[in-house]
Amino acid sequence: MSDVVDFKIVSDSGLTDSSLSASLAGFRAGKAKYFSRKYHSHYVSFSPDEKKREISHFNQILLEERQLIFDSPIIAVALYEDADVFWPEFYYQNGMVLNLLYEKHGQDGKNPKRAVGIVLVEGAEIPDALVGKFKFAHQRSKLAGDVRGTYFVVKQNWDELLFGGKNL
Repeated sequence: MSDVVDFKIVSDSGLTDSSLSASLAGFRAGKAKYFSRKYHSHYVSFSPDEKKREISHFNQILLEERQLIFDSPIIAVALYEDADVFWPEFYYQNGMVLNLLYEKHGQDGKNPKRAVGIVLVEGAEIPDALVGKFKFAHQRSKLAGDVRGTYFVVKQNWDELLFGGKNL
């Protein structure tokens, strides 16, 4: 069941399978605020069962781009898409949040921005799959506390996988 995230009232609905549900909820509320202000859109959270296709595609991208496989299960998925950007976010039980920022078209003659963002909420350990591979920057968030983040650029074109050959 989908759930519109309210950034004014932080709720851990859909995140309670994690011991870090409060931190994940704060981070998710912060993302809801960002999407509300930047894109004038609701931030909608789904159960993993509702977004199996997106999870499968994301796991394929992680594996083929960086040989990343995570043991922790995904407990929630948020998805934003418009004519210019596809932006799913995946909330893991261990307190990690991964997102795929995938611009469909470049702007001003530039190549489209495409990257995977990795965030560890307060209290989350660095997963074994990431140890020694990335440096994390610390950031303070009003809603999520201290978070650590990093990213990597997506080098391959995943239009066919993500959009099935639709004209973008």
